[in-house]
Amino acid sequence: MTRRGLIAPALGALMASMTAACSPLAVLNAVGPRDPGVRRVARDLPYGDHPRQRLDLYAPTGARGDAPLPVLVFFYGGGWDSGSKAVYGWAAQALAARGFVVAVPDYRLVPEVVFPTFLEDAAAATARVAEVVGDHGGDPARLGVAGHSAGAHLALMITLDRRYMEAVDAPDAIRAAAGLAGPYEFLPFDVAASVNAFGQAPDPLQTQPLSFARADAPPLWLGHGTADVVVHAEDTVLLDARMRALGGDCEARLYPDLRHEDLIATFSPLFRRKATVLADVTGFFARALGPA
Repeated sequence: MTRRGLIAPALGALMASMTAACSPLAVLNAVGPRDPGVRRVARDLPYGDHPRQRLDLYAPTGARGDAPLPVLVFFYGGGWDSGSKAVYGWAAQALAARGFVVAVPDYRLVPEVVFPTFLEDAAAATARVAEVVGDHGGDPARLGVAGHSAGAHLALMITLDRRYMEAVDAPDAIRAAAGLAGPYEFLPFDVAASVNAFGQAPDPLQTQPLSFARADAPPLWLGHGTADVVVHAEDTVLLDARMRALGGDCEARLYPDLRHEDLIATFSPLFRRKATVLADVTGFFARALGPA
């Protein structure tokens, strides 16, 4: 992702007992404990014609239309060339258990597409969530976006660069955004992931969230682990500093000794004691969007 080392081919040794060929995050979805009191309320809702333009919705059990909840759209990572919503049900459930209706979209991937198509998909999915979430107990007027790694890039780009949400006729849909271990300034493109995803961009600066920092952006929350060697914490420090210098509303938190995969793995009950990331993220959205 960055000159500081963007994408690792595997997610690392999150659980020492697992083999190197096994994705820890996929295992969390398959066998890890889940947060109770949550159900998937919609599967494979389309937001376009492509098979990957589909999203799932999760909500607390008993969510009602007469008491609508704040809404989160969560974008998973994977270097813009891998990933599936099927692997992230546990993360969506963790968020939903704290009083949110949560959408997890798939989006088109490299090499089938390159920049900016995956960002256009992220914007289209977010607009679609705003259209349908009222039927599932959510309040579209209180919608935030979040993501991990490449998913944080998607979330922050469609929040900061107005053109993406304007293009889907939802310029004011996003009211807050959070990025976990996100790449926000990764020029020059000198590793395979960034070259393949962004190398054809006519103006590389247009691919960088840092380029679109603005004082009137929705509130932002940025989190990063100090032991991250995939996307270094410098990306979060730089974007936070730029936002603050411009007078924007931005919170940043660095987590000592956490690695790249740890930021999202701590959403799981298995690793939640390792750091307060989930509580910090949901606390931010409760403040920015209003509590459930």
